[in-house]
Amino acid sequence: MQLRYNFRVYPEPGQRDALARAFGCARVVFNDGLRARRTAHENGEPYLSDGELSKQVITVAKTTPERAWLGEVSAVVLQQALADLNIAYRNFFASVTGRRKGRKVARPRFRSRKDNRQAVRFTRNARFAVLGNGRLRLPKIGDLAVRWSRDLPAEPSSVTIVKDATGRYFASFVVTTRQDEALPAVESEVGIDLGLTHFAVLSDGTKVAAPRFLRQAARRLARLQKSLSRKVKGSNNRRKAVIKVARAHARVADTRRDWQHKLSTAIIRDNQAVYVEDLCVAGLCRTRLAKSVHDAGWASFSGMLEYKAARYGRGFARIDRWLPTSQTCSECGRIDGPKPLSVRSWTCPCGSVHDRDINAARNVLAAGQADNSNDRGAQVRPASVLAPRREAVTHSDAARSTRSVERVSVS
Repeated sequence: MQLRYNFRVYPEPGQRDALARAFGCARVVFNDGLRARRTAHENGEPYLSDGELSKQVITVAKTTPERAWLGEVSAVVLQQALADLNIAYRNFFASVTGRRKGRKVARPRFRSRKDNRQAVRFTRNARFAVLGNGRLRLPKIGDLAVRWSRDLPAEPSSVTIVKDATGRYFASFVVTTRQDEALPAVESEVGIDLGLTHFAVLSDGTKVAAPRFLRQAARRLARLQKSLSRKVKGSNNRRKAVIKVARAHARVADTRRDWQHKLSTAIIRDNQAVYVEDLCVAGLCRTRLAKSVHDAGWASFSGMLEYKAARYGRGFARIDRWLPTSQTCSECGRIDGPKPLSVRSWTCPCGSVHDRDINAARNVLAAGQADNSNDRGAQVRPASVLAPRREAVTHSDAARSTRSVERVSVS
């Protein structure tokens, strides 16, 4: 499978100028290609093919005085910018025709030089190389100093140089990993119930408290944002204030990502199969819980579990979001009806006393195991029911949590 490895790079002043030219040229080629296709569509002309577009906005454009400076950067950078445009159009057409599942994809838009994130990609045709001294050699840019945190498992097929909103530079390598990375088999399987008070509750009774990184940094972010709002637009002080706000947000995002990587690795290492609920994050982000849902980062965590399970030979499955895991008794299977979020424990008529979250995690595990064991297409889940309105509420004690992990070590 293909994975990305990101490393911090430290270009020198001259190399920053060369990267800025590469960012600008890639952006101009992308916008020229988009403009050419939009013009052809408005004039009723046939759709420009990839080859025709490349000839028009790169090959021919280099011979004109207005675009002669495109020759100052690697041709691969320009070709990859058009490749991004072609992929954007294919995704848009697939979404419109229904071939692409999920949320609708908008048509490609023009790139702005004021975007906080800039990126260029080099493939093997560009002949980039990782030198013996640890530097990354890029055509028409030079040898960049790289801070290696680990070794690459194989030769990279491409590298993307990214400049983020804080002014940091990163090298993102695409590497095809080996097939012999499976971990030793274990007996345990786990179901995970994701939440806000507890970030994750496992079917074995483990509860991982939500760290709430964004909430913890809210006071500092508010102070920086207030300082930014007082700066004159277009001034150097405002530009500096923007970078300070971006750095504060980047610190929160980096901390959350690191914490989720450690937790997901521990779960994958200790369990042969992992089952999670397919939550409607986009829908929850339209409620009063939006800020807490974004702070939790359920989607990124589930994505980490999925690709790490595939990489290390573990099982992974998503359970239907309409499965009433909080209403079903994990002992007898009785559906006891909807319960407001204020009810954290309940007693089933069969006599079983359930913790709401642990019971839901056990139901997630049972549903995942039932789906894996059934191969005839039979109905193995209870019928879907609509969630009551009172399920989406907040409570005053929901924010009181500690940044601790019970019965699990994440390090």
